[in-house]
Amino acid sequence: MKLKIWFLETRPQFLLLSIVLVFLGTSIAIFDGFFNFTYFILALIGLILLHISVNVLNDYFDFKSGIDLETIKTPFSGGSGILPEKLLKPYSVYKFGLLCLLFGLLIGAFFIISVGFLLLPIVLIGAISVYFYTTHFANYGLGELFAGLGLGALPVIGAYFVQSGNYNLIAIISSIPSFILVHNLLFLNEFPDFEADKKHGRKNLVIILGKEKASKLYSILTIAIYLWIVLWVGIGLFPMTTLLSLLTLPIAMKAINCALKNYSDLKILPALGANVIVVLATQALLGLGFLISTFLN
Repeated sequence: MKLKIWFLETRPQFLLLSIVLVFLGTSIAIFDGFFNFTYFILALIGLILLHISVNVLNDYFDFKSGIDLETIKTPFSGGSGILPEKLLKPYSVYKFGLLCLLFGLLIGAFFIISVGFLLLPIVLIGAISVYFYTTHFANYGLGELFAGLGLGALPVIGAYFVQSGNYNLIAIISSIPSFILVHNLLFLNEFPDFEADKKHGRKNLVIILGKEKASKLYSILTIAIYLWIVLWVGIGLFPMTTLLSLLTLPIAMKAINCALKNYSDLKILPALGANVIVVLATQALLGLGFLISTFLN
Protein backbone atom coordinates (compact mmCIF):
# COMPACT_ATOMS: atom_id res chain seq x y z
CA MET A 1 0.00 0.00 0.00
CA LYS A 2 2.82 2.41 0.94
CA LEU A 3 4.63 1.66 -2.32
CA LYS A 4 1.46 2.47 -4.26
CA ILE A 5 1.20 5.83 -2.47
CA TRP A 6 4.80 6.67 -3.37
CA PHE A 7 4.08 5.67 -6.95
CA LEU A 8 1.05 7.98 -7.07
CA GLU A 9 3.15 10.77 -5.55
CA THR A 10 5.31 10.75 -8.70
CA ARG A 11 2.15 11.61 -10.72
CA PRO A 12 2.82 8.75 -13.16
CA GLN A 13 0.07 9.85 -15.56
CA PHE A 14 2.29 12.78 -16.59
CA LEU A 15 5.54 10.83 -17.05
CA LEU A 16 4.58 9.66 -20.53
CA LEU A 17 5.67 13.12 -21.64
CA SER A 18 9.31 12.28 -20.85
CA ILE A 19 9.13 9.14 -22.98
CA VAL A 20 7.71 11.10 -25.91
CA LEU A 21 10.39 13.80 -25.63
CA VAL A 22 13.28 11.33 -25.66
CA PHE A 23 11.59 9.42 -28.49
CA LEU A 24 11.35 12.59 -30.60
CA GLY A 25 14.97 13.66 -30.03
CA THR A 26 16.24 10.14 -30.67
CA SER A 27 14.12 9.79 -33.82
CA ILE A 28 15.75 12.90 -35.27
CA ALA A 29 19.18 11.43 -34.40
CA ILE A 30 18.27 8.19 -36.18
CA PHE A 31 17.12 10.28 -39.16
CA ASP A 32 20.65 11.73 -39.17
CA GLY A 33 22.29 8.29 -38.82
CA PHE A 34 23.01 8.11 -35.08
CA PHE A 35 21.69 5.59 -32.56
CA ASN A 36 23.01 4.07 -29.34
CA PHE A 37 20.40 1.96 -27.54
CA THR A 38 22.18 2.14 -24.15
CA TYR A 39 22.31 5.93 -24.34
CA PHE A 40 18.64 6.01 -25.33
CA ILE A 41 17.66 4.05 -22.20
CA LEU A 42 19.94 6.12 -19.94
CA ALA A 43 18.57 9.39 -21.34
CA LEU A 44 15.04 8.11 -20.79
CA ILE A 45 15.75 7.12 -17.18
CA GLY A 46 17.50 10.42 -16.51
CA LEU A 47 14.65 12.54 -17.85
CA ILE A 48 12.01 10.50 -16.03
CA LEU A 49 13.92 10.99 -12.77
CA LEU A 50 14.07 14.75 -13.33
CA HIS A 51 10.39 14.79 -14.26
CA ILE A 52 9.51 12.88 -11.07
CA SER A 53 11.64 15.34 -9.12
CA VAL A 54 9.83 18.42 -10.40
CA ASN A 55 6.44 16.76 -9.78
CA VAL A 56 7.33 15.75 -6.23
CA LEU A 57 9.02 19.03 -5.31
CA ASN A 58 6.02 20.92 -6.73
CA ASP A 59 3.75 18.85 -4.48
CA TYR A 60 5.93 19.60 -1.46
CA PHE A 61 6.29 23.35 -2.03
CA ASP A 62 2.62 23.85 -2.96
CA PHE A 63 1.60 21.99 0.20
CA LYS A 64 3.94 24.06 2.38
CA SER A 65 2.65 27.30 0.85
CA GLY A 66 -0.96 26.25 1.39
CA ILE A 67 -1.93 26.35 -2.28
CA ASP A 68 -2.72 22.64 -2.53
CA LEU A 69 -4.98 22.93 0.52
CA GLU A 70 -7.29 25.21 -1.47
CA THR A 71 -7.07 24.02 -5.08
CA ILE A 72 -9.89 22.12 -6.72
CA LYS A 73 -8.26 18.81 -7.57
CA THR A 74 -8.84 17.64 -11.14
CA PRO A 75 -7.17 14.87 -13.18
CA PHE A 76 -4.93 17.56 -14.68
CA SER A 77 -4.29 20.07 -11.90
CA GLY A 78 -4.28 20.61 -8.16
CA GLY A 79 -1.38 18.32 -7.28
CA SER A 80 -1.41 14.64 -6.36
CA GLY A 81 -3.46 15.18 -3.19
CA ILE A 82 -1.11 12.89 -1.24
CA LEU A 83 0.18 15.50 1.21
CA PRO A 84 -3.17 17.23 1.94
CA GLU A 85 -4.57 13.78 2.74
CA LYS A 86 -1.58 13.16 5.07
CA LEU A 87 -0.66 9.91 3.34
CA LEU A 88 3.05 10.76 3.39
CA LYS A 89 5.24 13.00 5.53
CA PRO A 90 6.14 16.27 3.79
CA TYR A 91 9.86 16.13 4.55
CA SER A 92 10.05 12.56 3.25
CA VAL A 93 8.48 13.73 0.00
CA TYR A 94 10.99 16.58 -0.18
CA LYS A 95 13.92 14.21 0.29
CA PHE A 96 12.53 11.87 -2.36
CA GLY A 97 12.33 14.77 -4.81
CA LEU A 98 15.94 15.73 -4.09
CA LEU A 99 17.09 12.12 -4.48
CA CYS A 100 15.46 11.85 -7.91
CA LEU A 101 17.07 15.15 -8.89
CA LEU A 102 20.49 13.89 -7.76
CA PHE A 103 20.29 10.63 -9.69
CA GLY A 104 18.98 12.42 -12.76
CA LEU A 105 21.94 14.81 -12.60
CA LEU A 106 24.38 11.92 -12.20
CA ILE A 107 23.14 10.51 -15.50
CA GLY A 108 23.55 13.97 -16.99
CA ALA A 109 27.10 14.12 -15.66
CA PHE A 110 27.84 10.74 -17.26
CA PHE A 111 26.74 12.06 -20.64
CA ILE A 112 28.75 15.26 -20.21
CA ILE A 113 31.88 13.19 -19.58
CA SER A 114 31.27 10.46 -22.15
CA VAL A 115 29.57 12.35 -25.00
CA GLY A 116 30.54 15.99 -24.74
CA PHE A 117 30.99 18.99 -22.46
CA LEU A 118 28.61 21.03 -24.65
CA LEU A 119 25.74 19.18 -22.96
CA LEU A 120 26.50 20.99 -19.68
CA PRO A 121 24.26 24.05 -20.31
CA ILE A 122 21.23 21.82 -20.94
CA VAL A 123 21.87 19.82 -17.77
CA LEU A 124 22.34 22.98 -15.69
CA ILE A 125 19.23 24.71 -17.04
CA GLY A 126 17.30 21.46 -16.47
CA ALA A 127 18.43 21.25 -12.86
CA ILE A 128 17.60 24.90 -12.19
CA SER A 129 14.18 24.47 -13.83
CA VAL A 130 13.42 21.43 -11.67
CA TYR A 131 14.34 22.86 -8.28
CA PHE A 132 13.27 26.48 -8.65
CA TYR A 133 10.15 26.00 -10.78
CA THR A 134 7.64 26.13 -7.91
CA THR A 135 9.50 28.42 -5.51
CA HIS A 136 10.57 31.08 -8.00
CA PHE A 137 9.61 30.75 -11.67
CA ALA A 138 5.93 29.96 -11.07
CA ASN A 139 5.72 33.01 -8.79
CA TYR A 140 7.22 35.51 -11.23
CA GLY A 141 5.46 34.77 -14.51
CA LEU A 142 8.21 32.46 -15.74
CA GLY A 143 6.74 29.06 -14.90
CA GLU A 144 5.40 28.35 -18.38
CA LEU A 145 8.67 29.44 -20.00
CA PHE A 146 10.82 27.15 -17.88
CA ALA A 147 8.35 24.27 -18.20
CA GLY A 148 8.58 24.63 -21.98
CA LEU A 149 12.35 24.62 -21.77
CA GLY A 150 12.96 22.03 -19.05
CA LEU A 151 10.31 19.51 -20.12
CA GLY A 152 9.99 20.49 -23.76
CA ALA A 153 12.70 21.91 -25.98
CA LEU A 154 15.83 21.02 -24.02
CA PRO A 155 15.07 17.29 -23.58
CA VAL A 156 14.52 16.95 -27.34
CA ILE A 157 17.79 18.72 -28.12
CA GLY A 158 19.55 16.81 -25.33
CA ALA A 159 18.28 13.43 -26.52
CA TYR A 160 19.64 14.26 -29.96
CA PHE A 161 22.98 15.37 -28.51
CA VAL A 162 23.60 12.20 -26.47
CA GLN A 163 23.20 10.18 -29.67
CA SER A 164 25.24 12.37 -32.02
CA GLY A 165 27.64 14.32 -29.80
CA ASN A 166 26.64 17.61 -31.43
CA TYR A 167 23.79 20.05 -31.97
CA ASN A 168 21.79 20.15 -35.16
CA LEU A 169 19.52 22.74 -36.78
CA ILE A 170 16.73 20.22 -37.45
CA ALA A 171 16.76 19.09 -33.80
CA ILE A 172 16.60 22.69 -32.58
CA ILE A 173 13.77 23.62 -34.96
CA SER A 174 11.92 20.40 -34.04
CA SER A 175 12.17 21.32 -30.36
CA ILE A 176 10.08 24.48 -30.84
CA PRO A 177 6.74 22.60 -31.05
CA SER A 178 7.76 20.71 -27.91
CA PHE A 179 8.49 24.00 -26.18
CA ILE A 180 5.08 25.45 -27.10
CA LEU A 181 3.17 22.23 -26.38
CA VAL A 182 4.60 21.82 -22.87
CA HIS A 183 4.26 25.57 -22.24
CA ASN A 184 0.58 25.20 -23.18
CA LEU A 185 0.19 22.03 -21.10
CA LEU A 186 1.05 23.95 -17.95
CA PHE A 187 -0.69 27.11 -19.20
CA LEU A 188 -4.10 25.49 -19.68
CA ASN A 189 -3.78 23.41 -16.49
CA GLU A 190 -3.44 26.65 -14.52
CA PHE A 191 -7.03 27.75 -15.24
CA PRO A 192 -8.72 25.58 -12.54
CA ASP A 193 -6.15 26.73 -9.94
CA PHE A 194 -6.65 30.44 -10.69
CA GLU A 195 -8.24 31.46 -7.38
CA ALA A 196 -5.89 29.46 -5.12
CA ASP A 197 -2.80 30.58 -7.03
CA LYS A 198 -3.87 34.24 -6.99
CA LYS A 199 -4.66 34.17 -3.27
CA HIS A 200 -1.17 32.91 -2.46
CA GLY A 201 0.65 35.45 -4.61
CA ARG A 202 1.51 33.28 -7.59
CA LYS A 203 2.12 35.15 -10.85
CA ASN A 204 1.47 32.82 -13.75
CA LEU A 205 0.29 33.86 -17.21
CA VAL A 206 -3.37 33.15 -16.48
CA ILE A 207 -3.28 35.51 -13.50
CA ILE A 208 -1.22 38.15 -15.32
CA LEU A 209 -3.39 38.17 -18.45
CA GLY A 210 -6.75 37.19 -16.99
CA LYS A 211 -8.62 34.10 -18.10
CA GLU A 212 -10.17 35.50 -21.28
CA LYS A 213 -6.93 36.85 -22.75
CA ALA A 214 -5.05 33.76 -21.56
CA SER A 215 -7.47 31.49 -23.44
CA LYS A 216 -6.86 33.50 -26.61
CA LEU A 217 -3.08 33.29 -26.20
CA TYR A 218 -3.35 29.54 -25.66
CA SER A 219 -5.32 29.26 -28.91
CA ILE A 220 -2.83 31.32 -30.93
CA LEU A 221 0.14 29.33 -29.64
CA THR A 222 -1.59 26.03 -30.39
CA ILE A 223 -2.29 26.99 -34.00
CA ALA A 224 1.29 28.27 -34.34
CA ILE A 225 2.60 24.74 -33.68
CA TYR A 226 1.00 23.35 -36.83
CA LEU A 227 2.00 26.35 -38.95
CA TRP A 228 5.59 25.90 -37.75
CA ILE A 229 5.69 22.25 -38.84
CA VAL A 230 4.09 23.00 -42.22
CA LEU A 231 6.58 25.84 -42.77
CA TRP A 232 9.64 23.62 -42.37
CA VAL A 233 8.14 20.84 -44.47
CA GLY A 234 7.50 23.45 -47.17
CA ILE A 235 11.07 24.71 -46.96
CA GLY A 236 12.30 21.13 -47.24
CA LEU A 237 14.07 20.84 -43.89
CA PHE A 238 11.48 18.41 -42.47
CA PRO A 239 10.51 15.28 -44.43
CA MET A 240 6.95 15.13 -45.77
CA THR A 241 6.18 12.27 -43.37
CA THR A 242 6.35 14.67 -40.39
CA LEU A 243 3.01 16.05 -41.59
CA LEU A 244 1.62 13.05 -39.68
CA SER A 245 1.75 15.36 -36.66
CA LEU A 246 -1.11 17.37 -38.18
CA LEU A 247 -3.45 14.46 -37.41
CA THR A 248 -3.95 15.97 -33.94
CA LEU A 249 -5.26 19.25 -35.37
CA PRO A 250 -8.97 18.32 -34.93
CA ILE A 251 -8.33 17.50 -31.26
CA ALA A 252 -6.45 20.78 -30.88
CA MET A 253 -9.40 22.67 -32.34
CA LYS A 254 -11.68 20.95 -29.86
CA ALA A 255 -9.41 22.11 -27.01
CA ILE A 256 -9.29 25.64 -28.42
CA ASN A 257 -13.06 25.94 -28.83
CA CYS A 258 -13.70 24.62 -25.34
CA ALA A 259 -11.09 26.92 -23.78
CA LEU A 260 -12.47 30.01 -25.55
CA LYS A 261 -16.03 29.24 -24.47
CA ASN A 262 -15.45 27.91 -20.95
CA TYR A 263 -12.36 29.69 -19.62
CA SER A 264 -14.25 31.00 -16.58
CA ASP A 265 -15.27 27.72 -14.92
CA LEU A 266 -14.66 23.96 -14.65
CA LYS A 267 -16.44 23.35 -17.94
CA ILE A 268 -12.93 23.92 -19.32
CA LEU A 269 -11.86 20.44 -18.15
CA PRO A 270 -12.59 18.72 -21.52
CA ALA A 271 -10.15 21.21 -23.07
CA LEU A 272 -7.48 20.13 -20.59
CA GLY A 273 -8.04 16.48 -21.51
CA ALA A 274 -7.92 17.18 -25.24
CA ASN A 275 -4.80 19.29 -24.75
CA VAL A 276 -2.96 16.40 -23.06
CA ILE A 277 -3.66 14.23 -26.11
CA VAL A 278 -2.41 17.00 -28.41
CA VAL A 279 0.79 17.46 -26.39
CA LEU A 280 1.69 13.78 -26.39
CA ALA A 281 0.41 12.67 -29.79
CA THR A 282 1.72 15.62 -31.81
CA GLN A 283 5.28 15.03 -30.62
CA ALA A 284 5.00 11.25 -30.97
CA LEU A 285 3.71 11.60 -34.54
CA LEU A 286 6.44 14.11 -35.37
CA GLY A 287 9.06 11.63 -34.17
CA LEU A 288 7.34 8.82 -36.05
CA GLY A 289 7.46 10.96 -39.18
CA PHE A 290 11.24 11.24 -38.91
CA LEU A 291 11.55 7.47 -38.34
CA ILE A 292 9.34 6.58 -41.30
CA SER A 293 11.34 8.88 -43.54
CA THR A 294 14.55 7.21 -42.36
CA PHE A 295 13.36 3.77 -43.41
CA LEU A 296 11.87 5.00 -46.70
CA ASN A 297 15.18 6.50 -47.82
